[in-house]
Amino acid sequence: MKYIKHIALGTAMLAAAAFALAAPAAENWSTLCAKCHGADGKGQTKIGKKLNLKDYTQADVQAKMTDEEIIKATSQGVMVDGKEKMKAFKELSDAELKELVAHIRKFKS
Repeated sequence: MKYIKHIALGTAMLAAAAFALAAPAAENWSTLCAKCHGADGKGQTKIGKKLNLKDYTQADVQAKMTDEEIIKATSQGVMVDGKEKMKAFKELSDAELKELVAHIRKFKS
C-alpha cells in the first residue's frame, strides 16, 4: 500500500511538472511569433512587411484560416516556392498549439 501511494505521488508530481513547463499562449506569442507578426497580430513589423504577412485583426483574414491550418503552419512551418517563409515550432505541445490558435483568434476586430 505504501508503494502505491509513492507511485501515485510521483505520477502527480510528473504531471504537475509537465504542466508547469508549458508556456502560456501569450508568452509563446511574444517569444515565438511577435517578431514577425507583431505583438498586436497585424504583421506590421519590418519582417512582417517584407514577407507580406496577414493582418490577424481582420475578420476576413481570420475567416479564411482554419484552426487546423494555423496548427499545421505553426508546427510544421511554411514553405513558399521551396523557401522557408516561417520556421516550424515543433517544440510546442498539442495543448500549446490549440491555445495559440485561441490567442490568434482574439486579435479579430
